[in-house]
Amino acid sequence: MFLSFPDFNIYSTPLLILVVQGLVFVGLLFARYIKKKNVSDLFLALILLIVCYQQTCYTVGFMGWYNVFRNTKINYFLIPLGIAIAPLIYFYVKAITTSNFTFKKKDFIHFIPAITLILYRFSIYFYDSLQPGFNDTQNGILKLYVDEPIVLPLLVFVSFAQMLLYLAFTFQLFYNYRKRIKAYFSNTYKLELNWILSFLIAFTALFLYSSLQDIIGSLIIELNYEQRWWLNIFMAIVVLFVGIKGYFTDTTKLNKLSFSFSPNPESIPQVKKEEEKVSAEDIEKLKSYMELEKPYLNPDLNLSDLSDELQINRAELSKIINSGFNKNFNDFINEYRVNTFKEKLNLGEHKQLSLLGIAYDCGFNSKATFNRVFKKITQISPTEFLNSITK
Repeated sequence: MFLSFPDFNIYSTPLLILVVQGLVFVGLLFARYIKKKNVSDLFLALILLIVCYQQTCYTVGFMGWYNVFRNTKINYFLIPLGIAIAPLIYFYVKAITTSNFTFKKKDFIHFIPAITLILYRFSIYFYDSLQPGFNDTQNGILKLYVDEPIVLPLLVFVSFAQMLLYLAFTFQLFYNYRKRIKAYFSNTYKLELNWILSFLIAFTALFLYSSLQDIIGSLIIELNYEQRWWLNIFMAIVVLFVGIKGYFTDTTKLNKLSFSFSPNPESIPQVKKEEEKVSAEDIEKLKSYMELEKPYLNPDLNLSDLSDELQINRAELSKIINSGFNKNFNDFINEYRVNTFKEKLNLGEHKQLSLLGIAYDCGFNSKATFNRVFKKITQISPTEFLNSITK
């Protein structure tokens, strides 16, 4: 009878392969955290570990565990730790977007529900194990009459509300951070920011799918084991995607960014208040400096550097750019870079250098950023602009 476990079939095999691959990335992330002390690696490893752990119930189930080991007590220890994933997602993004982030003792309050659930599960196991006949059955008294009919359904609603709340806060954290980068740095970190957004979208999609399944299973029709398999395979695919992208995307670039000054991230389209107006002299001074000294050729230029060069207070410089030019810092600098690029093409430099080489000379730091910014400002691609002047 023991030989019927494990049963590798069309349900268990894909889950097993993907979960094992996910655990490989858990190990890689833990190892990198130990070596480099990037706390974001620790949070991501914990997220992947919990999701892989969540797959255990269905993976071993499809492999025949419950059929072979009728009196198994595994259900006590397959704790639904999804309530720990929500705060981990928040702290992962926060660790990436906060310079010198440290996890403080008070932050453990976010994990009180998960810790409470673990203690509760061990408590009911201890109680049930003391009851007569426990060794002859799969689930004891509290597991059958308290945990499954009362606690688990309640946990579904708690987990839904918690994940919804934490995702909202995390998306807000991400979008505010992206605005600050655009207001402070001349080149945005598109690859790293795209990874954070993809990470959040992946878990949001997983959350929506899981919620839809819970609604259908609770209110419309009871879903069987095979029908619930699709959510688990989706979770396993997300784990693999997040593991690969999360491990190979260098997010330490964002963590090292310093916001010693936080200007208003929103560019101001119109000057409405008298105190927000800037003098024509200040506008002309900045314009002359940009044209003569060309600081925008430095791909690492940020608001702090430019304010030091101009010997202007950073808050004042931000106000001049926002109010005087109706742009945020990022758009202000990149417009000079695009105009310089266009001038170089008109001078025929594309005959000696590639378009990307010229873009780098103009202060851009990547092909993707250059193409996106150029099209945003000119409404055409660099190649289309080149064709328009060479006809």
